[in-house]
Order: sequence, then C-alpha cells, then structure tokens
Amino acid sequence: MPTPAVDASHPTIRQRMTSLYYGRGKAAVRFQFAMMVIDLAIIGFFLAGPYLRNRPSYIVIDYAIALWMALELAAQWSASTSTRRWMAKPITWLDIFVFCTLLFPQWLFNFAFLRVVRIWAVAQRPIFRLMLKRIGLREQTDVVKAFLNFIVFLFLVTGFVYSFFFYYEDSGSGFIDALYFTVATVTTTGFGDVTLPGTFGKLTSVITMIIGISLFVRLAQAIVRPHKVTFPCPQCGLNRHDTDAVHCKACGHILNIPDEGA
Repeated sequence: MPTPAVDASHPTIRQRMTSLYYGRGKAAVRFQFAMMVIDLAIIGFFLAGPYLRNRPSYIVIDYAIALWMALELAAQWSASTSTRRWMAKPITWLDIFVFCTLLFPQWLFNFAFLRVVRIWAVAQRPIFRLMLKRIGLREQTDVVKAFLNFIVFLFLVTGFVYSFFFYYEDSGSGFIDALYFTVATVTTTGFGDVTLPGTFGKLTSVITMIIGISLFVRLAQAIVRPHKVTFPCPQCGLNRHDTDAVHCKACGHILNIPDEGA
C-alpha cells in the first residue's frame, strides 16, 4: 500500500515543533533564545520565592509556571522522533521532577533552580554555535561554553545549598549566604565564616570542591589557549586545528577547512 504524500507546504504540528527545537533557521534560533529567556524568568521566580511564599500571588505564579511546563513537556514530546528516546533523556525526568515540585509547593521545596540545566543543554546543541556566529562570537565558542558550564554548576550548587540549608532563613541574606559559600568553596578560598552543618553538609562541600575546581581550571584553559577550529581530519581524525592550517599536524594530510574569508 503506497504511503500517503505529505504536503510540505502544510507541515504537521510535530514537524513544526521538531524544526523549532532542532532546526537551524532564524525561527529556530529565535525560539531557542525565547525559551532560554523564559527559563531565566523561572529561575528568577525561584530566587523571589522567599519574598513571595507568604503571599497569595506565590501560588498563582507557581501554578502558572506549572501549566507552562506541562505545555512545554507536551511540545518536547511532540518534537521528539521517539517517545522512548525522549523518556530516556535525563533532562526530561529533570523537567518532570521540577513540574511535580511546582504542583505541591506547600510540601516540596521549590526546585525551579534546576531549570538552569536547560541552558546547559542548549549550549551542547549545534544551534548554539549558530547563535554565537550570528552575534560575532564564533571564535570564542570554547570560552563561552566553558563559562556557561562553570556558571551553570555554580548556580546549581548555590540553588541546592540555598534550598536545603538557607531556604527558611532571612529572605534577604539566605541566597547571598549560599552563593558566598559556593564561590568560596569552588575557589578553595575557605574563609570558614559560612559552613554547612552535619555530614550531609561536609559531603556537599567535598563534591563542590572536586567538580568546581575542575570546571574553573577548564575555563582558565579555554581563555588562555590559542583559538582552534573544529574540523575532523579525513586521514587520522584529529579534530582541532589552527585556523590557518593547511596540513594536519598529526599525519600531514592536506586539509580543506571551510573559511568565510576576510
């Protein structure tokens, strides 16, 4: 039985969602950027939680964000080519977890800070390089990605420490104390004036130091090392070369690195 022809001029909802989430056109870039802005707004709601949680507006905003996340999860599922593959993604379960915490704000902590992981996920996609190219930061791609990795980790740890150790303290200083502790721990400064109590607090500090200092060093390396282009050598597979390279340093094979010219 022949397959029915698909009218390319009238794409289905799934095709539209796929092109927006995974495409590389202007509409996809704008859509991804808008999603990043919304994610930042949700993170802002998490930061404003201590100031709003005793007001009626807190529940209204909370459930409005929960509704948005439900619609977004449905859109992500629609954009996926396989439900099983979509469910196997850790970020899908992360979004579902955040959605559940928003449904029960009186019993569960506000874990909206986990939405910062979505910004990291966007930075791993090819479309992120296209975004940087269009704003003139193509040569700084490695630096920007290393900086984002460091900032995402910094905010994740700060949000985690804030939620479990400082959430019910003074709303004006709780998050600042969490951020201060995280920065002091990641940089191994260790002033000792703000510490996390108990065994759980010590384990949190150890993990923060081990991962944080690694990302900090990676950021420093990305800043000081010369810029290189990503282009797999057809002969040996070496992936990074000088911008003006003609031959591969590893095997001497002639390269044909695309160049937009001066």
